[in-house]
Amino acid sequence: MPVSLASLTDLAALDFDEILDVRSPAEYAEDHIPGAISLPILSNEERARVGTIYTRQSPFLARKIGAALVARNAAMHIETALADKPKSYRPLVYCWRGGQRSGSFALILGQIGWRAETIEGGWRSYRRLVQEALYDQPWPAPAVLLDGNTGTAKTEILGLLRAAGVQVLDLEGLANHRGSLFGAMPGGQPAQKGFETALAMARAALDPLRPVVIEAESSKIGHLNLPRGLWEAMKAAPRLELSVPLAARAAYLARRYRDVTDDPARLLATIDGLAPQHPRGRIEAWRALAAEGAFETLAAGLMADHYDPRYGRQRARFEDRPTRRVTLDGLDPAALAAALPGLMAEIDALAQL
Repeated sequence: MPVSLASLTDLAALDFDEILDVRSPAEYAEDHIPGAISLPILSNEERARVGTIYTRQSPFLARKIGAALVARNAAMHIETALADKPKSYRPLVYCWRGGQRSGSFALILGQIGWRAETIEGGWRSYRRLVQEALYDQPWPAPAVLLDGNTGTAKTEILGLLRAAGVQVLDLEGLANHRGSLFGAMPGGQPAQKGFETALAMARAALDPLRPVVIEAESSKIGHLNLPRGLWEAMKAAPRLELSVPLAARAAYLARRYRDVTDDPARLLATIDGLAPQHPRGRIEAWRALAAEGAFETLAAGLMADHYDPRYGRQRARFEDRPTRRVTLDGLDPAALAAALPGLMAEIDALAQL
């Protein structure tokens, strides 16, 4: 009998050895249940072909061709990825809507003797739970925003807070992006649906009785949009604002963005992307600094003339929110470790407001 999911945490309580996603690789790449293994019953091309035959020729012919492909791919998975599974193996199988693909594969696995089950409604039922959590329910824990201009080590401080036991939500980590034009990370960003699944799981793990510290962001990180409920909670949250001298921030950014500065073509292309917003002479000066390898000076110029003014305008929209400010003279590991107890005390104070 198919497994019915009532909440995002249901799967953790079920006694399955593995979760098998039998959708196409493209479907899996866009979004999947966390921890699921991709064992496609139809490839991207095979799925498109069967779908075209179904709509343009004959549903019967499509099912017949699809059945042959499913059987062939199932045999390949049994001979490879599943070859060493014991008799007691108990997988949970799902496809897009809990229909033919997962049902067919689970039936074959069951004939072997494995206790395979499917998810009622497939990935779509899980996706509905994600959407309900992010778009229909209020944000569950009181938020405190960690604010500050570019280069104030907010993301690194979030990690230190988490290690010290503070409840943290790392949006840039979930989005795999540092939140600026220079912020692309290796591997690229997930699809919007994949980001939302990761965010919904992080949300489900929050303790609603404790504040959660979130880095101040815009409503968009790279190409990913924050769900409205989270964004509204962030806009209404009290803020801990970090103040750090420009020189210290520039040195920090030169270290943190080494992947960008080590790629001259990428660095120059990103600077050129700022051309519509700045005079030509400024863009040329930034390009010259990049070519010279004067990365700290370049970072200082970018912050002074591009990022800081924009942060200031955005921050002005939330001047009515409770704010506490902390000044850090340096951002080296020792300085951050020394500042941590004071930051935690300020967070506790803001959480009481």
